Amino acid sequence: MPPRRASTKGFKRTSSLLTGRIRSASESRGFAQSRLLTQWAEIVGKDIASISRPVEVGYGRGGMGATLTLLTTGSNAPMLEMQKEQLRQKVNSVYGYNAIARIRVTQTAGTGFAEGQVAFDPAAPVQNKTPVDPALRRKATEVASPVEDAGLRDALARLGENILNKTNR
Repeated sequence: MPPRRASTKGFKRTSSLLTGRIRSASESRGFAQSRLLTQWAEIVGKDIASISRPVEVGYGRGGMGATLTLLTTGSNAPMLEMQKEQLRQKVNSVYGYNAIARIRVTQTAGTGFAEGQVAFDPAAPVQNKTPVDPALRRKATEVASPVEDAGLRDALARLGENILNKTNR
């Protein structure tokens, strides 16, 4: 039997390329579970995630439980203080044991020092600012027109438009 050939033609999944880097970056800040950073909204809920971010997990000298530091604005700090125990239980459910013994709330102003803003909402996707030739747009739309699903057809047309625009630069 001939050896099995990979069907990816040299491509790798993005997750396999980034997993090591994400793990090393999160572990440098004390996060043994990078899921705590990447899925913060799913762990604590959208209400809490919209007003806070996990900053650091610090381990004391005795090694008996860690301290999770949360960043929030000054006006939301009292609300987080009241929910510390529920937050601790939700976070520990990610670890599977009582890894977090304490939660510390750190406050910052609504406007920061150099950057100007504290943004707790996810960043908006970056839009392509290069002008698109209408002829390229028509050509991409024509190529994708046989596809029946409207969402897939639009996505394929945008992809074709980007490819044609990039090759014509």
